[in-house]
Parts: sequence; C-alpha cells; structure tokens
Amino acid sequence: MKRLYRSRSNRILTGLCGGIGDYLDVDPVLVRLIWLVIPGLNLLVYIIGSIIVPEEL
Repeated sequence: MKRLYRSRSNRILTGLCGGIGDYLDVDPVLVRLIWLVIPGLNLLVYIIGSIIVPEEL
C-alpha cells in the first residue's frame, strides 16, 4: 500500500511536490510545473499540505 509522504531527497522547499511525484510515479518537476500553472489558492493549499502530509521516514 502506497502512502503519501513529503520527500527528503527530492525537495526544493518542503518536499511536498517531490512526494506527490513519487506517489504518482511521475517526475517531480512535472508536478511543480502543474502546481504553478493551475490557478487558485496554490500557496494556501501548499502550506496546508506541507503541514498535514508527514515527512518521509
């Protein structure tokens, strides 16, 4: 069973996009680009996700 974690090795700020990329088996750079392109409350969602999603063990 896969779990979503913030990445320790693939991080720029908090590792959230790296962890999402690992979870979805896609390149984290692609996740970062999609994160920037999608309009809305990106910063707020990123901060909340960084607090809620645990760091990789």
